[in-house]
Amino acid sequence: MTETGIAGLLLILANVIFSYRGFNDHALLENFKFEVDAILVRKDYKRMITSGFLHVGWWHLLFNMISLYAFSGLVESALGLSSFLFIYFFALLGGNALALYIQRHNSSYSAVGASGAVSGLVFASLALFPGIGIGIPFLPVMVPGWLYGLGYMLYTIFGIQSKRDNIGHEAHLGGALAGMLAAIAFEPRALIENYVVILAITIPALVFLYIAVARPHLLVLGKMPGTPAKKYQTIEDRYNDAKVSKQQEIDRILEKVFRSGMNSLSRKEKQVLEEHSRKMK
Repeated sequence: MTETGIAGLLLILANVIFSYRGFNDHALLENFKFEVDAILVRKDYKRMITSGFLHVGWWHLLFNMISLYAFSGLVESALGLSSFLFIYFFALLGGNALALYIQRHNSSYSAVGASGAVSGLVFASLALFPGIGIGIPFLPVMVPGWLYGLGYMLYTIFGIQSKRDNIGHEAHLGGALAGMLAAIAFEPRALIENYVVILAITIPALVFLYIAVARPHLLVLGKMPGTPAKKYQTIEDRYNDAKVSKQQEIDRILEKVFRSGMNSLSRKEKQVLEEHSRKMK
C-alpha cells in the first residue's frame, strides 16, 4: 500500500483522541453517537458526523484505524488531499444516511464508528485499482480486490437482512457505495477501464437498495427463512433494554422516597440513586 498521507494520519489521530475520551466519558458518547431518535426527532444532525469519530472499545477502534491507515495513502496519492477528504466524509455521511433510512422506524437504534468512512476508502481504492490484493487479517493470503469487493457486498447485504451479528452493516454498505461513487466522479476513466468489476460489485447492492426502498415487504429483517421465530438482540438492543430496566429501577426508588422518605431506602438503593444523580449532573 502507498504510504499514508498527512490527512490520513490526522484522521487517525482525531479518531483516537475522541474515541479515548468517549471510553471514559459516558455523557460524551451519549451526546455525540448516531441515534435515530435524536436525529429525526430532535434534529441533532451533527451526530451524522461526530458518531464517526467515536468507538465502543479499543478493538473496534484498532480495526478501523488499521484499515484507514492501509487505504488512505492509496486514495490520497491518486486523487489528492481535497478529494480524499471529500470521499472520507461523503462516505461517512452516506453510510449513516442509509442506516438512518433503514432503521428509521427503530427509534432506539444507535451506533458509533468510522466503519462507513473506511468502507468508502476501501471501495474507492477498488474502483480505481481493482487489481490490488487485499490481505485477510491473521491469514497469510491476499485476495484479489474485485473478489473481496463482491464478497464484501454480498456479506453486507446478508448481514442487514439477517441481523445475526452486532455489526452496523447498513453504514458499511452506504459508505462503500458512496466512496466508490465519489471516486468515479473524481476519476471518470475508472468507470470505463474497470466497468466490469465496478458493476459486478455494485449491482447486488443496487438491487438490494431497490428492494429496501420500493419493495420493503420482501425483506424479512431479523429472521432468515427456515429459522425459528425469536427476537435477536444486538449489543444495542441489550444496551437499550438495560437502560429501560435501570430507569424503571430509578422510578421505583423515587416512588419509595416519595411514600416513605429517604430513610426507608436500603444502602444499595441509596447507591443507585447517588450514581444516577452524578450522571445527571
